[in-house]
This record gives sequence, structure tokens and C-alpha cells, in this order.
Amino acid sequence: MRVLLTVCATAVASTALVVTGPLAATAASQGASTPVGGAQLTTESTVVAAGATPPAVQASAYVVADVDTGDILAAKAPHAKLRPASTLKTLTALVLLPRLNKADQVIGTNQDAGIEGSKVGVYPGLRYSVDLLFQGMFLASGNDAVHALAVHDKGGVPATIQRMNKLAGELGARDTNVTDPTGLDADGQYSSAYDLALFAQAGLARPDFAKYASTKYTNFPLAKKGSYQVANQNKLLFNYDGALGVKTGYTTLARNTFIGAARRNGHTLVVTLMNSPHGITEDATNLLDWTFKSYDALTPVGTLVKPVAAARPKTAEGNGPNTSKKASALPPRRNRAALVATAIVQSTVYKVPVWAYAAPPFLLLALFLRRPKALRARAKAANKARRH
Repeated sequence: MRVLLTVCATAVASTALVVTGPLAATAASQGASTPVGGAQLTTESTVVAAGATPPAVQASAYVVADVDTGDILAAKAPHAKLRPASTLKTLTALVLLPRLNKADQVIGTNQDAGIEGSKVGVYPGLRYSVDLLFQGMFLASGNDAVHALAVHDKGGVPATIQRMNKLAGELGARDTNVTDPTGLDADGQYSSAYDLALFAQAGLARPDFAKYASTKYTNFPLAKKGSYQVANQNKLLFNYDGALGVKTGYTTLARNTFIGAARRNGHTLVVTLMNSPHGITEDATNLLDWTFKSYDALTPVGTLVKPVAAARPKTAEGNGPNTSKKASALPPRRNRAALVATAIVQSTVYKVPVWAYAAPPFLLLALFLRRPKALRARAKAANKARRH
């Protein structure tokens, strides 16, 4: 009996491992310590590039990536969690742009006008279109414009912060935590050069975002009458061929932060820099020049991950579809049939409740438990016959 029970227990345990094994492996891979976007993309300050040596820059962290392919071509401390300053407004825009009607009219408030940091000039009682406020947000980095837009949306500033954190997670920006949609130095607020590149990639895919990011000038109303000209703070737009703009930032604690993009020779590159003492436009220019010049010689050192909603099922290697210009997206042809067969078997197995796999061993156990009872009855009858 002891042997029989041991065999049944082993069968149940083995069945459970068959069922749960692949699921546990998937969970383990998701919780692994490998940095998002590739093993080389760490928090270390070592510059990572393959094929050519990038120019030295003063920023503590940076990323240069091709937003069309998702290839990261150079990086330095890409996952270091740093203060983003106003570059965080790119994530704010990604949340608010699809939610607000650009023709809506917003009335300025004392809270808008009294906000800290950079302002575009939102005055209490004046009317502004949502479209104009977005211009003030992108060009002048107006915290007052951001506040007015966030309050205009359902739930106000708290809901905007919640949506920003949710969207950051969906984009794969795990280094980002938002506590203030303006990008000011709020407690617990941080991002990374990698995450800023994700925001830029998502933003440039939107025509409205791209338009605001590349607008050089706009006119903003004065308090009483007339207007004044507002120039985009991203100097790349004015002195770099093919520049697409995006966003600059500065606070005392964050120092200079930057997101810039440019399109040349059929390639769209984004460069993000964080925690730079000065000369950030020059550093961005040097990195972009180097990347465009060395593009064909460079090998990707990582990738910008796909958003959760757009992610495809992982391949057998666990890395998902590879869109790198240097790698094939499909597994070898000879393995595809096996992969399909495995997927069919696994999908069928997963649909069966775990308890169902324990039923057959216990049924067998019941049959074997009945057998000694029958044997005892037979032996009793035999003894009775002998006595007679």
C-alpha cells in the first residue's frame, strides 16, 4: 500500500509540473533582472556602442535610437533613474492629446497663473483654445498651460498623473514614476534616458504631437490686449538640418534634460540626454552627426520595446519579433512546424483545469483500495468453507 500511494503521489506531482512548468517559466522570464530593451542597457555609466566610438558628452545618461526600427545605436546609463524636468511633458502630451478636443475653450484660473516654474502666460479669466495651450506647453514649456489642460480633462491633475503612470507602464517605461505632470522636481518623480526615448517614439508617431514638437513660433495673447511671439526652446530646430524638435527641460536638481529628433537619409533618429551641466544642444548635435555618419557601420546594442497593446507573442527564444536591421524576424524554417505543434499542444493543455489531471491517479487509487477488501472477503469465505 505504501508503495502504491507513493506512485500515485508522484504521478500527481509530475502531472502538475507538466501543466504549470511553461507558465512558471514565463512568469520567471518577465520578472528576470535583464534590463528592458537588452542586456547591455544597464544603469552603469559606461558608454555602450558597437561599430564606432561615439563622441564624449557631458550628460550623465543618454540614448540614441532609430525610432522607425526601434534599434538603440548608442547608450550611456540608459536605465538610470533621474529627474526628467520638462521632458516629462512628452508623456503628459501623450495622455492629454487623444482625450481633449483642440477646439475647446479653456478659461485661465488663478491656480494656472500661480503655478511654479516656467510659464507661457495663462491669465485668470482669459479664454484659450486647447490647441493654443498645447503650443504653449511644447514651445515655452509652460507649466501654466499644462495645469490648465490637465484641469480641463476629467478628474483634473490627480487623474492625469494616474493616467501618465498607467501609460508609462503600457509603453514599457518601467523607470518612470510621475507625481507632477509639469515635470517639476517633485518627490518621487523620475524617469530615464531610455524611457524618454520611448515617449519620443510614441509621440512622433502622432501627427499632432509631431506638429507641436516641430513648431518654431507661435503667438500667445497678452493679459489686456495684443499678443507676443513665443519661440520654441529646442534650439535644434533652428540650427540642425532635418530637425524635428521634441522637448527640452531644466530644473535646479535635474539640470539640463533633452529630447531631440532629426530625419536624414531615410532615417529618423532620437537622442535623449539627462543630467547635463550645460551645452546640451551641442552634445545632441554631436551625437546625431556621429550616428548619421556611422549609421551603416553600427550594430544595435538594444531595442525600444513595443507597447503592451501592440506586443506580439514571444518567439521560441523569448525575445519577441526582432525588428533590428541586423537580424531576421522569423525563426529558421525547419523549426516553424515544431513551434506550431508545440503551441497547439500547450494551448490545449492550458485549457484543462489542473484538478482534472489529479483525477485519474485518484481513480486508480480507489480501484486498488477496493482490491484488498475483496481479497479479505474471499479469504473469509474460504476459511468458513474449511470449518464446515
